Amino acid sequence: MDGVFFNGTIAATFAGYVLAMLILGVIAYRKTADLSDYILGGRKLNSFVTALSAEASDMSGWLLLGLPGYAYAAGCEAIWLAVGLLAGTYLNWRFVAARLRDYTFMEGDSFTISEYLEARFQDTSRLLRLISGIFILVFFMFYTTSGLVAGGKLFSAVFGLSYTKAVILGASTVILYTFLGGFLAVCWTDCVQGLLMLLALVVFPLIILQDQGGWLHTTDSLRAVNPELLNPFTSIDGQALSAISIFSLLGWGLGYFGQPHILTRFMAIRSSSKIPRARQIAMVWVVLGMAGSVLIGMLGINLFDPPLSGADTEKVFIFLVRALLHPIPAGICLAAILAAIMSTADSQLLVSSSVLAEDFYKDLFRKNASQRELVWAGRLAVVFIAVWAGLLSLNPESMVLDLVAYAWAGFGAAFGPTILLSLFWKRMTRNGALAGVLSGGLTVIIWKHLEGGIFDLYEIIPGFLFSAVAIVLFSLHSRFKTRM
Repeated sequence: MDGVFFNGTIAATFAGYVLAMLILGVIAYRKTADLSDYILGGRKLNSFVTALSAEASDMSGWLLLGLPGYAYAAGCEAIWLAVGLLAGTYLNWRFVAARLRDYTFMEGDSFTISEYLEARFQDTSRLLRLISGIFILVFFMFYTTSGLVAGGKLFSAVFGLSYTKAVILGASTVILYTFLGGFLAVCWTDCVQGLLMLLALVVFPLIILQDQGGWLHTTDSLRAVNPELLNPFTSIDGQALSAISIFSLLGWGLGYFGQPHILTRFMAIRSSSKIPRARQIAMVWVVLGMAGSVLIGMLGINLFDPPLSGADTEKVFIFLVRALLHPIPAGICLAAILAAIMSTADSQLLVSSSVLAEDFYKDLFRKNASQRELVWAGRLAVVFIAVWAGLLSLNPESMVLDLVAYAWAGFGAAFGPTILLSLFWKRMTRNGALAGVLSGGLTVIIWKHLEGGIFDLYEIIPGFLFSAVAIVLFSLHSRFKTRM
């Protein structure tokens, strides 16, 4: 499975796709006049673009690499992960999206999550904004790294490039259109990428099923290989899944409430009245996309001899495309993987650059900076962060899902309870918010390095819990001291 399947048709498909994304970046460049345009697109997104952009940036390369690889290796156990993510997606759109759009506009027209928290709790010390910005940059470094790792695996598998050259090529493309067009370029390209990802995830499983003789024949074949593959309550070796395993997989859903690259889409929609329509579009996309992703992984189990192992399991989609498709549809499906990678990497770069430009450069060094200066500060920050993440991504044995899991937990625990309670609990204080961000983020960092027993629980769950408790205790303590 180490060969490549480069040909002119696939190369032309890739080149055409990348060129289209760069053209969108140039168009967006001409519409970017100030920092609001660069970071939030002037809060002018419609329901359709908001929905597809949010979900494409959410799912990233792991939907076409990490999740199919997990389903290939673990069978129906992957369903628990999909269920947790579906629940988290719905609850985030249902309870957070509209309130966050309105609150961030009312609280000083905030551009970033850290700026919103500072305004929401009237933190004149700037400490909450600074700590929030640091955690955003730290965890986004790992998240962006996961996208560059996914891009390296794609280009090296398809074109036979060395892994290092493949990472550099993928990073350069994302940097260029994000650098030029900012938020508008990211959202427009994410919309196109979301449609392409959905096409691949709906159509390709049907092609595989037809090739394998239909649904019944395929499930019978899977049972013949290992009947435990189709049992969501056991691992593939026949052992019952522990409560820790199931809760860890479902716990992924908690991460949605704290992901800055998703929350900024809610902040940028034209009006909160457009959220319900966007939610409907988003949920259709997520249900179809995740079902297709898990199905692709499981359908690949019968097709490889010897079976894929280690980091190669995350290339199951790529190898199935090579085995089953003509170069033209193969090029489209592989471009969908590139779309998935780019749609999240660009969002992560933009949010990180927003933090550096708005929360550090402007707030700490250049309070009177012009809008043009801030836009260029954001653009230079994109390059800086991408280069740093590129250096972290140079290990070809890195697993996309592992990197995503760590960053996802960090954001979910540090910001999830803080965002939720800031929107729904009037008694929350600045000290409570600061305690929540610190306790959630630090719990994830520490828990990740512990193992055995309860420490096998996915770190987002204790991080989310400790953050919520810290917010309540410190908020009540602050109010009690005020009364005294």
